[in-house]
Amino acid sequence: MGLNRSLFFSELGLDDAEAQGRLQAEGYNELPRSERRTLLRIVFEVLREPMLALLLAAGGVYLALGDLRESLVLLLFATMSVGITVIQETRTERVLEALRDLTSPRALVIRGGEQKRIAGREVVRGDLVILAEGDRVPADARIIRCQDLLIDESLLTGESVPVSKRPNVKQEEPHELRPGGDNLPYVFSGSLVVRGGGLSEVTATGVRSEIGKIGLSLEGLDVEPPRLQTETRRVVQNFALVGGAVSLLVVVLYGLLRGGWLDATLAGIALGMSMLPEELPVVITVFLAMGAWRISKARVLTRRAAAIETLGSATVLCTDKTGTLTENRMSIAELRTLHGSVFCPQDEADAKIPTNLRDVLQFGALASAVDATDPMDRAFLELARTHGLEASGWEHIHAYGLRPNLLAVTNVWRATGNHRELVIAAKGAPEAIAALCHLGNQDRAALSRVVDAMADAGLRVLCVARSTSAGEVLPKSQHEFKFEMLGLAGLADPLRKTVPAAVHECRTAGIKVVMITGDYPATAKAIARRAGLSVESVMTGEELDRLNESELVSRVRSATIFARIMPEQKLRIVNAFKANGETVAMTGDGVNDAPSLKAAHIGIAMGGRGTDVAREASSLVLLDEDFGSIVKAIRLGRRIYDNIRKAMEFIFAVHVPIAGLAILPLVSGLPVIFWPIHIAFLEMVIDPVCSLVFEAEVEEDNVMKRPPRRREEPLFSKALIIWSLFQGLMVFGVVAFVFVLAWNRGMAETEVRALTFFSLVTTIVGLIYVNRSFGASVTTAIRRPNRALATVLIAVAAMLSLTITLPVAKSLFHFGTLHWDDLGATLAAGILSLALLQQLKPLFQEKR
Repeated sequence: MGLNRSLFFSELGLDDAEAQGRLQAEGYNELPRSERRTLLRIVFEVLREPMLALLLAAGGVYLALGDLRESLVLLLFATMSVGITVIQETRTERVLEALRDLTSPRALVIRGGEQKRIAGREVVRGDLVILAEGDRVPADARIIRCQDLLIDESLLTGESVPVSKRPNVKQEEPHELRPGGDNLPYVFSGSLVVRGGGLSEVTATGVRSEIGKIGLSLEGLDVEPPRLQTETRRVVQNFALVGGAVSLLVVVLYGLLRGGWLDATLAGIALGMSMLPEELPVVITVFLAMGAWRISKARVLTRRAAAIETLGSATVLCTDKTGTLTENRMSIAELRTLHGSVFCPQDEADAKIPTNLRDVLQFGALASAVDATDPMDRAFLELARTHGLEASGWEHIHAYGLRPNLLAVTNVWRATGNHRELVIAAKGAPEAIAALCHLGNQDRAALSRVVDAMADAGLRVLCVARSTSAGEVLPKSQHEFKFEMLGLAGLADPLRKTVPAAVHECRTAGIKVVMITGDYPATAKAIARRAGLSVESVMTGEELDRLNESELVSRVRSATIFARIMPEQKLRIVNAFKANGETVAMTGDGVNDAPSLKAAHIGIAMGGRGTDVAREASSLVLLDEDFGSIVKAIRLGRRIYDNIRKAMEFIFAVHVPIAGLAILPLVSGLPVIFWPIHIAFLEMVIDPVCSLVFEAEVEEDNVMKRPPRRREEPLFSKALIIWSLFQGLMVFGVVAFVFVLAWNRGMAETEVRALTFFSLVTTIVGLIYVNRSFGASVTTAIRRPNRALATVLIAVAAMLSLTITLPVAKSLFHFGTLHWDDLGATLAAGILSLALLQQLKPLFQEKR
C-alpha cells in the first residue's frame, strides 16, 4: 500500500525559456495601472508647487527691472529645484513600483516538472497553476484536476455564493463559458479559492482575461496618503496662507514707506519663500517610500504606507508558532500506539520500524496531501519513503478537507485492479480523530495521557485512523465511515535561532509578545519557554469561548499564550487588546485569519505559506516568515519615524532665521540683505539635507530600549515645535548680531550681505548636527557615518567658494570681498550656535 505522487506531476508544464518567450510576446499578466505616475505627471505636479511660483514671479520682476542676468539665474535655480524634486519623486515612484510588483498576488506553478512560486504578473498562457484554499486565481484557466474545489467569483459576477468546479474532461472552449454557475470547468482571474484545490492550465492573462475584458483593476499597493502626509500638507497650506498675507502686507508697507514697488515685490517674494516650509510633504513621501524599501531589505514587504508610521507604536505583538517562532521544518520525532509502543525515528535512524507502528506511519502518509506543501504532510511522506512504505499501485479517489468543526483530513484510495474496496486514511487533532473513531471514556482518558506526555516534550501531536468501504457512492461526511484508531505521531519543529534574542529585544522595547497557536497548552508552553516568553498565564480556546467581551478584555491583560485557538477566535483576541488601548501587530496566513489581520493596527501576512486573502488583508508581508524579521521591521519603523521628526525639527528651525533676516531690515530700517536669489540658494541646501541626509541617519542607540510612542501622538507635537522655534530663534539671534554689528562698524552693504549669508549657512550646518541625534553629543554626531551629509557639505562648500571667488557670482549675489578674519567670524557663528544649542538640548529633551 502506498501513494501515487503523480497527480500534479503527470505533466511537466512549460520550461523557463518558453515561459520567458511568452512573457515577452504577450506581456505581463496585469492590467494597466491608472495610479502610476509618469515622469510627465510628476513634473506637472512639481510645477504646481508654491515655491516654484514664487521663484518664477521673482524672475518676472527682475525682467521688469531690466536685469536679465538675475532673472536667468532665478530660472536656473527654479530648474534645479524642479530637477531635485523630480529625481526624488521618480526615485520614490520606482521604489513604490517595485513594491507593488513584490506584493502582487503570488502563484504556485509547475515549470519543468518543479513547483515554483512566482509573482502573479509573471504567469503566462500555458502555465500549470496549482490552486489551494485561500489563493487568488492569477489568470483565466481550464481545470485539469480538482478536489472539492469551491470558488468565490463575486468580484466578477456580484454573486456572493461560491460555485463548485469540475475538471475539463470535454475540452470545452473558454469563449463558450462565463463566470458564474456551478460545475463549470474553468476558473477566472481575480476569483478566490474558498475550499479544496486543483491543477489548472492558464488560457488567458492580463487584458485578455475576463476581468480584463470588463475593465476591472486588480488591487496593488495601497498608496493612499497616510496620516503624516495629510498632517504635513495641512501645515504647509496654513503656512502658505499666513506667509502670503504677511508677504502682501510687506509689499504694501515697503512700497508706501520706501517707494520702489518692484523692490517691494521682491522683498515680499523673498519673505514668502523664507516662510514656506514646502519641504514637509516631500520629506514624508520620500521617507515613507524609502522606509518601505529599507524594510523590504529585512524581508518584510510594505503593502500600506501607514503601517510604517504605526510600527514604532506597536505595544502588543501577536504571533503564531509554526513557521514564525519555529523553522516550519517538521520531522516526526515519535510514533506511538495508544497503549505503549514507541518508536523514535531520529534516535533509531537505522532501526526497522515495529510492525504495530508501520500502519501509523503508512496511513498518516496516505492521509497527507497528494501534492504536499504542508510541512507536516511532507514529514509523513519523507519518513514513509525512508522505510519503504511508499509504493505505486494506488489511485486517489477523494479528499475530505479540514472543517472548522472537524480538524481532520481524510483521503480515499483504491488499489489498482480492485474496483470494489476503498481504503480510507485520516489524520488530525487527537480530539477530532477520537470523535471519528467513537472512542469510549477509557480510551479517551488513555489518549489524553499520551497526548499530554508528548505535548510536554514540545511535540505537535496528530492522531491517525483507518477505515475501509465497499460502497460505490462516498458519503458526504467522514463521520459515516467506521474508523479504527491506529496511533499517534509527535512532530518536532526546531525553534528559530534568532527568536530568543528578538523576544528579549521586544521586552526591552516595551512590546508584549503573545503566542497564539492551535497546539495543546503543554506544547505551546514548551516552545514559549525556549523562546523566552512568559508561560505563567495560558488561555485556551475553550476558556475564551466561555468569556464575554468585558471578561476577555480583562483576561488578555495577563495572558501571554493562547493555545488550542481557532482562526476565527483570533479576531476576538485582537479586539480585546485594542479595547485595552494597545496598538496590536498580528501575524496570520490563512483565509480565516483575514478578519483579525484587517482588524489589527498592523496585520502581518506570511509570504510563503500565507494565502492571497491574508496578504490582501494585511499591511505587511513577511517573506521569510521569521519572527526576527518582524522585530527588525519594528526597529526600522522606529528609526524612520525618529528621522522624520529630526527632519521636521530642522525644517521648522531653519526657516525661523531665514524669515527673521528677511523681516528684520523691513522693521528696523536697515538695508534689505536677502533677495529671492539668496533664498533660492538656501533652498538648494535645505532640500537635499531634509530628504537625503536625515533619511540616511542611523538609528538612535536607545531605539529598542524605550517604550513605544502613543499611536495618536501628533507628529508636530508641542515639544517639537517649541524646541524647533528655540533653535531657530537662537540661530537668528547669532546671525542678526553678526549682521547688525558689521553694519554698525561701517562695512559696505555688499560685504555685510556676504558676511551675514555665510554666517547663516554655517549656522544651518550647526542645526544639521544638532538635529542628527536626539541625545548623542556633537562629537558622536560628527563621528557617525553619513555619506549623504558628506556629499552635501562638500557641495555647499564648493558653491559658497564660487560665490566669493568668481566675479560673475559675486555680482549676481551682490557680495563683497570677505577676508580671512571675516570667514573666521562666520565659522565662529556656526560653532557658537552649535555649542549653545548642544548645551541647552537636554533641557528640551526632558520635555520631549
